[in-house]
Amino acid sequence: MTKISLEIGEKMQPEVILPVSADVSFACNGFPKYKLGPDNQILDEPKEDNKGPSLKEVVEQETVQLTDQHKRLSVRDLATKFDKNLTAAAKLAEEAKLREVASLEGHVLLKKLRDALESLRGRMAGRNKEDVEKAISMVEALAVKLTQKEGELIQEKFEVKKLANFLKQASEDAKKLVNQEKSFACAEIESARAVVQRFGEALEEEERNAQNSKNQAPDVEELIEEVQEARRIKLLHQPSKVMEMELELHALRIQIREKSIFSVKLQNELAMSKRAEENKSSPYVIDGSETLGSCLQLQPRSNASPPPLSKCSIQWCRVSSDGSQKEVISGANKSIYSPEPLDVGRILQADIMSNSQRIMTVTTIGPIEIAAGLGSYVEALLRKSSSEFNVVISKMNGQDHPSHSVHTFNVGKMRIKLCRGWITKAREIYSSSMQLCGARDDANAAAKALFWQPRKGLSFVLRFESERERNAAIMLARKYALDCNVTLAVPDDLV
Repeated sequence: MTKISLEIGEKMQPEVILPVSADVSFACNGFPKYKLGPDNQILDEPKEDNKGPSLKEVVEQETVQLTDQHKRLSVRDLATKFDKNLTAAAKLAEEAKLREVASLEGHVLLKKLRDALESLRGRMAGRNKEDVEKAISMVEALAVKLTQKEGELIQEKFEVKKLANFLKQASEDAKKLVNQEKSFACAEIESARAVVQRFGEALEEEERNAQNSKNQAPDVEELIEEVQEARRIKLLHQPSKVMEMELELHALRIQIREKSIFSVKLQNELAMSKRAEENKSSPYVIDGSETLGSCLQLQPRSNASPPPLSKCSIQWCRVSSDGSQKEVISGANKSIYSPEPLDVGRILQADIMSNSQRIMTVTTIGPIEIAAGLGSYVEALLRKSSSEFNVVISKMNGQDHPSHSVHTFNVGKMRIKLCRGWITKAREIYSSSMQLCGARDDANAAAKALFWQPRKGLSFVLRFESERERNAAIMLARKYALDCNVTLAVPDDLV
């Protein structure tokens, strides 16, 4: 075995260590302190922290405090706090970069140190070689530990970047909020100034009026006293004449009311006679009673030869009694039309067109009147929670219904239901998609028919037992729908 003297070891040591430390800058002046455990593992020693919490912990605490104090701080203070924390986050990012550089230098140092120890191990033998191998294992353990620290440093860097982005966005939001609140405050201040100015002007005007009324108060009071005294003397000396004047005044008021009623009646009669004269020049006439529950039909005059109605297009309209408003009745394009509750008090007009041009117009002589007893019948039904009517389904989804069995049409305060015994055909609450009106195409019994669409894709034409029940059902359904803030629509094209 070759013996290695101490002098040779002392001579070789500077040759190995000096090249390693010559081109490496250390982060600190001393070598890090550590302890070895089993299998030459490096054990961390508890660090003495004399400098207090780290900058990252301080930033996190400040962020939590800002979140807790958000409702108590003003918008301007909140923006200032976020700006401070944004600066601290930037410093923390810079510190993380410096630590990353130091970690890289540590890797370079450990690599060169391990290479030096490897070259030294080849020159040593015996116990010195074992010491060198032990030193190499310690260096490798330090490299593993440094790699772990680098992973933690990367994670910490990611968290710092995320925190910085959050604080940057929060700072920008706070600045926007400050500007918005500032603009709102300026607007409120200007509004308050205008209000104060108006109040000042109003107070000045009130003071001037009060001063003027104060100057005129004695004259007004004297005048009132003279009038009251004159009335008292008049009542004392001529009581019968005053009573006669009051009775005459009452009689004049009654006569004026009667004259106004008579004048309105005359105006209606004049309008009716005018419409009758206009209708005489038309080759067509509207046949039927002008009351709710009847059926109106266009017919040619016996002494005229107009074009057949089958070759013309017809459109029924509602016109106000004074003729100022005109409303097209959707789907009413047949020669037969049965008035419904919406037509009461209005004049019905039929426009007859050929080749998309109106060639003539026929109107009813007077407005449509409500059927006798219908109002009291509807009032009695309104006292109930729901009303039931016997109906027959004439059509379903535009197709003739083969069965003519009797169904029950239930009109409630919240929904409408059509059923036969225990079988329910349709049941829907009042909604904007529901449509209900008088039927337009049932020529045989239009006055008894009703069109009902509970929802899209499902529609019925129902035939009631009488005209009164049909009109009452329409009035009840529209009244209950309005109570639910829903207006029952009328379809554009009734089938």
